[in-house]
Amino acid sequence: MTTSAAIRFSATLQRPAEPKAATWTFLVLPAAASAKLPTRSLVTVEGTLAGQHFQATLQPDGAGSHWLKVEKALRASAGVVAGDRVDLVIAPVKEEPEPVVPADVRKALAAAPEAKAVWNSLTAVARRDWIHWITSGKKAVTRVKRIATACDMLASGKRRACCFDRSGMYSRGNMGAPVAAE
Repeated sequence: MTTSAAIRFSATLQRPAEPKAATWTFLVLPAAASAKLPTRSLVTVEGTLAGQHFQATLQPDGAGSHWLKVEKALRASAGVVAGDRVDLVIAPVKEEPEPVVPADVRKALAAAPEAKAVWNSLTAVARRDWIHWITSGKKAVTRVKRIATACDMLASGKRRACCFDRSGMYSRGNMGAPVAAE
C-alpha cells in the first residue's frame, strides 16, 4: 500500500549481537507501519525518532517488514539508549537519493564505457539495487565476479541486476534484520 502520509509508530531500540563492538542500534518496524510503505524492499524515509529529524534507508527484514539502523549520533541527539521504546514518524522521501558507489565499482565502470553509459541512464533505485547485489556476496571473490558480471550485463544493455530479490523474503541469508543481543 502506497502512502505519502506520515506513518506513526513506536518500537524498541535493540543492540545487535554482531559485531560485538557495534556503536549502532536498530529497530524493527511493526508490520502495520511497514505495510504502509510503497515497497517491501529498500526504501528511504525521512522523519523523526524521539523528536530528532533523520533520513535513512530502511532495509527489508526478509519477513515482509523493514528494519532501521540507528546510528550513535542520532541516538545521542534523541537521548535514547538500547532497550528504550521510541516514537517515530516517517514518510518515504519524494525522490530516492543517489547511492554511494564503492570505489571498486566506480573503477570498473570507468574502465567499461558502454557499461558506464547504461549505468548513468539508470534511476537511483536501480543503481542501488546493482550495488546491493554486488556487495551482498560473503566472499571477496564473489564481489570481484559480480563486478565483472555487472559490467558485462550493463554493457549489453541490461538495466536490472539478475535474480535480485529486493524484499529479502526469498534470500534470507543475504537480507534481514540483525539478531538482537540479549
